[in-house]
This record gives sequence, C-alpha cells and structure tokens, in this order.
Amino acid sequence: MQGRDSMMLPAVAVVLTISVVVGAINGAIIAGLRVNPLIATLGVGLVLQGLLSASFTDFAGSVPQAFQAFAYGAFGPVPYSVLGLFALALAAWWTLGATRFGAHLYAVGGNAEGARLAGVRTNLVMVSAHVICSVLAGVTGLYLASRLRSGAPWVGRDGVYDLESIAVVVIGGTLLAGGRGGVWGTLAGVLLFATLDAALNMLGVPAYPKLILRGAIVILAVAAYAARTREHVA
Repeated sequence: MQGRDSMMLPAVAVVLTISVVVGAINGAIIAGLRVNPLIATLGVGLVLQGLLSASFTDFAGSVPQAFQAFAYGAFGPVPYSVLGLFALALAAWWTLGATRFGAHLYAVGGNAEGARLAGVRTNLVMVSAHVICSVLAGVTGLYLASRLRSGAPWVGRDGVYDLESIAVVVIGGTLLAGGRGGVWGTLAGVLLFATLDAALNMLGVPAYPKLILRGAIVILAVAAYAARTREHVA
C-alpha cells in the first residue's frame, strides 16, 4: 500500500488472490499427491517463508491511516476486529451445520474413501476447504498489517502461529484425523490461550518461560487428542 489510500483495495485484492492460489496449491498437493495435509501445508508454509525472507529484509511498506481502522476502529464499544471475528465464526458455523458443503466436509474428513463411494467429489471438497482456509489466513494477515501499521514478513515465523493454531483447534475438540469438530470449541481454545497469555503478562513471566509453558500446553493438547482419537476409533 505504501501508505496511500488509493492502494488499499488493489493491495487487498492482490493479497486475497495470492491466498486463493496458495490454498489451491495446498489442496492440489493433498488431493492429487495424497500428501498428509499437515506435512503439505507446513511444507508450503516453509517455501513461502523462504520467499518472503529473500524478498523483504525488514518491512514491506506502511499502511495508510484509513486501513488501520481494521485493527483499531470500533463500532461503539466493540472493536471492528471482534465483530469480524464473530461474523466469520457464525458464517463458518452455518456453513458446517446447514449446507451440503459442510456435510461433505465432515464426510470427507471422517472417511474420504467412503465419501467418494457415496458420490461426494472428494478432491473438490479438499481443494475448496484449503482455499477457504488460505483466504481466511490472508484476511488474518491483513489484520496483522493493520495492527502493526506495516507489512512485516517475520510475523508469521516469529509468532509461532502454525503450532498455536494446531493447539487451539485440538483443545477445542477437533480431531486432526478429521470428521469431528466445530467452530465454537476452537474459539474456546483461542480464548484459553489468550487468557493464559494475559495472565502470564500480568504476572511478569519472561518470554522464554512463556514459550516453555506454551510448548507444554501443545504437548498436553496432542496427548489429549491422541486419547480422544483412541476413543473415537473404539
């Protein structure tokens, strides 16, 4: 955007277009090459981090004042970011629970081969799911640029968002194997992590011990996931 109002919409359009392309690549790798979804998305993420590190040494330009309202603006006492979060959560909840695509998504997650034999276009569902996920990640990146007042290519790497996103999803009751989970449980996991961070900050816990505690929570979350998976299989 380079600090210009006239570049806001073109920049947003470029970001979301790139997000669609990345999501389609992820989906194609998973559906076409049968690569494990976690490995495929983490691998593509490493490629993107390498490209960003090679292209930008520090910041990628400032955002204009008007775009900062995305992160700092409010409707009365409620920030726009909170309204956007719950609007997206409601849209995802409705999609998963009240649409054919949502039913197909659960079916493919639970048993892709069974869903295929039942007539579900499993490859299309997998690609569509990853495109949606990537677009939402792009929206999150735009929010972070608004909050930081600049594009910062190191935020994704240093923020450990990949591991924390896995942890909050698992804590929220979603099976990494697929077939079970929901939006509200994931939001509860997010709030748990946010509350933990706020409590540690108020207690004055240094940065490195916080990382240790976060790592322990991730391990416990995966252990709980493994236990739930065994119960699910049984």
